[in-house]
Amino acid sequence: MSTEQPLIVTETDLERLRQVIDHNGGGRTAEFAEMLDAELSRARIVASETVPPDVVTMNSTVVFEDEQSGERREVTLVYPRDARTDDGRISVLAPIGSALIGLSVGQSITWPLPGGRTKRLRIVAVPYQPEAAGHYHL
Repeated sequence: MSTEQPLIVTETDLERLRQVIDHNGGGRTAEFAEMLDAELSRARIVASETVPPDVVTMNSTVVFEDEQSGERREVTLVYPRDARTDDGRISVLAPIGSALIGLSVGQSITWPLPGGRTKRLRIVAVPYQPEAAGHYHL
């Protein structure tokens, strides 16, 4: 779990994500909740109105590239209850979802996956960010 630059998370996302972590601290998602918690602990917290438009926030649509394979994917980062992988809506508790939160366009991160593998992901674009669109209550 390493990035070259700090993460940026909004106050609203932090508050909601802490609730997700608390709710998922046990059972099969506990490991992913711990990884998300570790990421949030190193984030710079900003007001929703001041988050740069190229930062991945909750409910953002993001294009990322797997730097090993060159494969690009476009997904929407959502809370666990809204996740539908068939629709490209990935949970922030999924390994890739936890990796994306708080990154900015151009940033890369090396992230552990189940089975001892890692992926190096780079943010290519954030076509939709709720805050940039003035949608502060999603």
